[in-house]
Amino acid sequence: MQFERFIAGRFMPRSREGGGFSGPLSVIAVASIALGVVVMVMAVCILRGFQDEIASKVVGFGSHLTVSNFASTPAYQEEPIVLDTNLVDRIQRVPGVHQIQLFATKGGMVKTEEQIYGIMFRGLSEGYDTAFFASCLVGGRLPGETTEVLISSTIASRMHLTVGDKMRTYFWGGDTPRSRAFTVCGIYNTDLTEFDELYIIGDLRQVQRLNGWEDTLVGGYEVLVDDFDRLDAIAESVERELPYDYSVQTIKQANPALFAWLDLLNSNITLILAIMSLVCAVAIVSALLIMIFEKGRTIGLLKALGATNASVRRIFLLKASRLIAEGILIGDAVALTFCVLQKQLQLVKLDAESYSMSHVPVDIDPWIFILVSLGTLVACLLALLLPAAYISHISPAQAVKIEN
Repeated sequence: MQFERFIAGRFMPRSREGGGFSGPLSVIAVASIALGVVVMVMAVCILRGFQDEIASKVVGFGSHLTVSNFASTPAYQEEPIVLDTNLVDRIQRVPGVHQIQLFATKGGMVKTEEQIYGIMFRGLSEGYDTAFFASCLVGGRLPGETTEVLISSTIASRMHLTVGDKMRTYFWGGDTPRSRAFTVCGIYNTDLTEFDELYIIGDLRQVQRLNGWEDTLVGGYEVLVDDFDRLDAIAESVERELPYDYSVQTIKQANPALFAWLDLLNSNITLILAIMSLVCAVAIVSALLIMIFEKGRTIGLLKALGATNASVRRIFLLKASRLIAEGILIGDAVALTFCVLQKQLQLVKLDAESYSMSHVPVDIDPWIFILVSLGTLVACLLALLLPAAYISHISPAQAVKIEN
């Protein structure tokens, strides 16, 4: 093997010394592989980042699982469920369940001197994890009193409201609407139009009073899980703990169109990976074929000196493998640089109304780099088997004769 490595190191110089095309072609092959790796790594990182960003925003509003009254419908008046501590404890003990939170919603409208706007008031319980809303704040702070609310930048713009303003709201309760005055303590923006146009965030006790509920009645339980990939399995386990008149809904079931769209993006990435892997394979195969044709006399001489076909094939495969590895390493380095710059500086912007985010998100996962690199290496090496087999058909006498 030392002999084969030595000979492989003497092949394909990176210049035109001595003439021939193998040197420049090797540079093109490395550049092609590097470009392919950059495209594949960044495509997967951006897709994963996009999916995680959208999913985290949707989960921030609705949690992973929602337990509610079976009779509830997506109307402005939901049917309450009883806050049963024994049931909550049983759900909490389900493997994969991370946290349980309480909520209730109430349909209503905001009225100013100029216009009226329909909203959904989402009441959150004490101890609710508000980290998501805190990360989306663009002004003010989170609610601290029962009379304070958090509104979206969309509602604030349309109703001409700012932090500190009084907001008059009306809610449906039987035949007579009920009026409430809230103070806008903060403004949030998630870039998710369907949520920003509808929801204001406040205290759960306000919904309970508006509906005439006792303190033991809530709109439902929000269940957060540890592993999103096991969402359906955890939902089935939670459902087995519920009474017959309760139901559980996953975030995917609540937003089927959105998650179907995210799943559809995977097919686009598969196509990109296939095309770029083909480009890398064609580039290295072309370089190897040109090298074999240009080194025909050397191949004949090596065989005449006693080298076997397998030994000569290993020489060329070793050289090609070095080119592949060089291209992969360069591609990984360039892709990592681009991803870090985008994550830190957010250089590439997006239209928030179209993409539900203001910049291109990236997920810098080491496994993405590892799997793409290994996949590229395997694809290129498999593609090299056919041109490498051509070496066995070169005889020493023919090779020397052709050169002469």
